[in-house]
Amino acid sequence: MIKIRPRRNRLGLIAICALVTSLLSLTTSVRSTGRTPDKMKAEEVVAKHLDSIGTAAARSGAHSRIAVGTARATFKARGGSGTLNGRAVLGSVNQKALLAIAFNAPNYPGEKFGFDGKKFAVAYVTPGVRSTLGNFLLSHSSVFKDGLMGGTLSSAWALLNLEDRKAKIEYGGTEKIGDKLVHKLRYSPNKGADLDISLYFDAETFQHVRTQYERVVGARIAGGGIDNQASQQETRYKMIENFSDYKQEGELTLPHSYTLQLEITKTTGSSMDKWEMNLSDFTFNQAIDEKSLDVEAN
Repeated sequence: MIKIRPRRNRLGLIAICALVTSLLSLTTSVRSTGRTPDKMKAEEVVAKHLDSIGTAAARSGAHSRIAVGTARATFKARGGSGTLNGRAVLGSVNQKALLAIAFNAPNYPGEKFGFDGKKFAVAYVTPGVRSTLGNFLLSHSSVFKDGLMGGTLSSAWALLNLEDRKAKIEYGGTEKIGDKLVHKLRYSPNKGADLDISLYFDAETFQHVRTQYERVVGARIAGGGIDNQASQQETRYKMIENFSDYKQEGELTLPHSYTLQLEITKTTGSSMDKWEMNLSDFTFNQAIDEKSLDVEAN
């Protein structure tokens, strides 16, 4: 004998299946949204980033900043490696900025970079000789002149007055830095630059976590059409600034960990120099001696 189930049971089963399908679809949609945020405009990223630093009044009120802490330099090249420990200070007032890293080493006393609002200067490591980092920055002075160096640690930070700088920014989508999802902005100085500059912001907090500068210098042929091995090398430069450990200082939220890294890759070998700074003492709206910005004279 064949039994026929009541019609209402079949309808109930159909309704349950539809509900389960709907819930699964909703869950998938939520997870997908969490993995890949909607595309944003560059201006939206900048606005949210500025809010992550502090209120508009707090940002404009801190017209000068001084951050002091420890520094550790690590050098790796084909010929070997080495490490030094020292101190670091970042100072800025309006659009002027200073970065100094000091080590108790006769062959490498440290680095000093200063921008007085017009001129960018790099100190000599030894008489008449600048470091690899110093030469790189001297060749790409827009890094300092546009207020990119030091990120939000500096009152000259490029995104604080983007309109005055007349720089171009373009949204570059999302990427991963480690396990952190970030928004990417491409930055082009008003007067142009030989560097590809990218800024990265935490997708949740919109805090600035990295600035990356890249340049490739192609191989060249020596004069007279004769190949020369030294002139045939393609050289790749990559400088990275990483920022983390954000904490409240005064009315601003600023990074306390700042890492600067320069990688140079050639056909004959490569090198990687890194400066890790842990900042602990912050001072705001304190006068800065203008002479300290002329690092060539100090």
